[in-house]
This record gives sequence, C-alpha cells and structure tokens, in this order.
Amino acid sequence: MYLYHFGLRELPFTLTPNTSFYLGLESHNEALAVLLTALKTGEGFIKVVGEVGTGKTLMCRKLLNEIPDHFVTAYIPNPYLKPDELRRAVAVELGVKQAQSMSLQLLTQRIQQRLLELHIRGHSVVLILDEAQALPSESLEALRLFTNLETETRKLLQVVLFAQPELDERLAEKAFRQLKQRITFSYKLRAMNAREVDYYIQHRLQIAGHKGENLFSHSLASQVAKVSGGIPRLVNIICHKMLMLGYGQGSYKLTKKHLNSAIQDTEGLQVQSSRKFYIISILLAVTCIGLYISRDIFGLLA
Repeated sequence: MYLYHFGLRELPFTLTPNTSFYLGLESHNEALAVLLTALKTGEGFIKVVGEVGTGKTLMCRKLLNEIPDHFVTAYIPNPYLKPDELRRAVAVELGVKQAQSMSLQLLTQRIQQRLLELHIRGHSVVLILDEAQALPSESLEALRLFTNLETETRKLLQVVLFAQPELDERLAEKAFRQLKQRITFSYKLRAMNAREVDYYIQHRLQIAGHKGENLFSHSLASQVAKVSGGIPRLVNIICHKMLMLGYGQGSYKLTKKHLNSAIQDTEGLQVQSSRKFYIISILLAVTCIGLYISRDIFGLLA
C-alpha cells in the first residue's frame, strides 16, 4: 500500500477502534470524565449516546483501559440477545462456571452469589454494552432487574450503555419509564468541528509515523471536515482513499482533486454532494427568475 511512499509505520486511518490513536478531543474527554465519575459514585445506569461513526466503540475500549483496578468488567460488544442469552453472557463474563448449561433460575442465583462474592472482596462490578440500541425490549427490562441486586449501601452491578440515538427514542416510550428514571448520568457525543478535524488528521498521521511536511493542508482538512460532517469514521474513510489516490499518482502532497475523487468513491457522500448541488441549482434558478421578472417590470414602468 502507501506506507513506504508516505513514510508511515502503519495505516493511520483504519476503521478499527485502536486506542493507540485515541485523541483527547473535548467531547471525548468530557464523556470519559462523566463515565469515570459516575462509576466511582456507584450509580446504577450510565448512558453515552452518539451518531453512527462518532467514536462510541473507541470510547468503550478507552474506558476498559482506563477503568480503576478495583472494577471487575463484563463487556458485551453485541447485545442483540434475548433475556436468557444476556444473563448467560453476563455470567460467563463474571466467571460463573457452567453458565451455559444450568437452569435460568439457578443461573440467576449464581450471578447474585458471584456479585456478592466480588463485593465482599472489595470489587465493584460494571457491565458495559456497546451498540445498546440493538437490545430487544425484553432484554432492556432484564437489565433493569439486574440493577435491583444491591446491598444496603450500593448497587452490586453498574451498567454502562453505549448506543446510537435510537436508544433515546425507545427510552421515551412509556413502557421504559422505570429504566429511564434509573439513568442518572448521560452524555451525548458530538461530531468534530473544522479545527478538531485538522488536529485529528495530523495526530493520526504522527502516531502512524509520518514526520515530513503536512500531507493535508489546513485548507484541505477544513474541506474534509465539511464533506464528512466531522464524523470520525467518514474522516478516516476519506483520508484513507486520498492517500491511496496520492500514492497511485506518485504525489507526496494531497489536493482538492484527491478529495473530490474520494468523495465520488464513497457511498453516501455522493448523495450528500449531489443534494447540495441540487439545492444550489434551485437557488440560482430562483434568483435568475427573480432578476428576469424584475427586469420586465422595470421595462414596463419605463
């Protein structure tokens, strides 16, 4: 690929959520601070919501790396599970033996015993679910019942939900009002602004080993921010394709032509670009018609 051409050790814009590329942007730092504060205070439910591609999975992995040592974590990356499947998955993560074969009633008892055992040893237990908007309704209710497990002073299990905005829409339903009331800490990830996109691109290139002149000018980074809407995943896709195009043409500096070609090759961005062109065309047409009518009116008055 283009690694040797641009003097890179590794691909800087892969879609894999690699925490070594984590950049402490304001939104992500705030989210991490909220998570760690909420976990230390022993809250039952914590929620982080963000649009597709805003870095929720990366935040999830960063939390797993940064969480204090006294926490025992159960991580479920794909929670599209029925209630009994969810219970068994949690039990396996907590180290409950033979969790896949015992009855559900016995499994629930063993989970509670395991949580009490960890509590006595001074551990706090946190269940972290990525893509939580995919949880079936019955499983959301099962999660709520999980947090009923408590001592006189604190919850035996805390739950962190990373989800798309669809989860908020579901929690607004009357059927989930009990669960919604238990979410005491919540944070919404935002897209990056133009300055952050510029910083993000340069940061990832530096981590990947680039030491030469800027491959993306400030002006070009600003244009990447505009077409991507500041969504990290889209920024990665665009920049990766631009580097491939630059390498293919033997270029060491990227240009607006590379950006335009990357946009044309990226599904979704072409539609967005076409829509903008369509709107601009309509506005120009309306303006021209207005000028044409005004000219005729003035001609008649003359």
